[in-house]
Amino acid sequence: MFNAWINQADELAHEFRAARPFPLLVLDDFLDTSTAEQLLEEFPAPDAMPKSRDYVFGNKHELSSVAEQGPTSRAFYDALMGEEFKQFISTLSGKDLFVDPDFHGGGFHQSGDGGFLDTHVDFNMHPLHPNWRRTLNVLLYLNKDWKPSYDGRLLIKASADEEPRAIEPLFNRGLIMVTDDHTYHGFKKMSLPPGVTRKSIATYAYELVPEGSMVARTTGWSPESAGPLKRVFARHYDAAVKVKTKLFGSATAHNR
Repeated sequence: MFNAWINQADELAHEFRAARPFPLLVLDDFLDTSTAEQLLEEFPAPDAMPKSRDYVFGNKHELSSVAEQGPTSRAFYDALMGEEFKQFISTLSGKDLFVDPDFHGGGFHQSGDGGFLDTHVDFNMHPLHPNWRRTLNVLLYLNKDWKPSYDGRLLIKASADEEPRAIEPLFNRGLIMVTDDHTYHGFKKMSLPPGVTRKSIATYAYELVPEGSMVARTTGWSPESAGPLKRVFARHYDAAVKVKTKLFGSATAHNR
């Protein structure tokens, strides 16, 4: 399923750690072509996917139940859970990592016309496992015949006010990137023709840490084009989520 990169972890680890603005690896031809094509065929329609929980900070749909969408999706899920991929990401990062089997916050992601995701840093601890520290994001883009005019580039930077690096969301392109307090990323509002959507599959890798050794926080939003109310909401988002969780608890699955 994976192409030759899966056997080149030691070599690619140097490229990963030297990347800018933070450690990352762009892998074109992430999967063999037939698998990527079949994954695209099994990709859910937007109306079959719940709206994300990004509130005013994003406009996209998510569905975490990757393994349930068809035989190729199941095989892809199993490959991400397998020992071969675990060894690759552990060698790449220099840490003992594993992929979240529930794809909490991940899975199929899709945005149509007007879709966007404000600049942010990701939550740092798994909401349901207080000793799981989120360490890597693994993204696979499935956008055939993607035109530059669509934009949808992932904009990444190491501080909120620096110029970003742009990564095109091209078909069968994988991206493995560190996620921490300084890995800002997002994409601007898109103008897409009917029937065209920005598609990706996201999963997250974790490392075990002593429970209580880190202060858990939710997604940290840093919207670049926002009015005063949205900026205030962004500043107080973490506190608002903690109050909501205390009152109502944390969902056991994220937009399945």
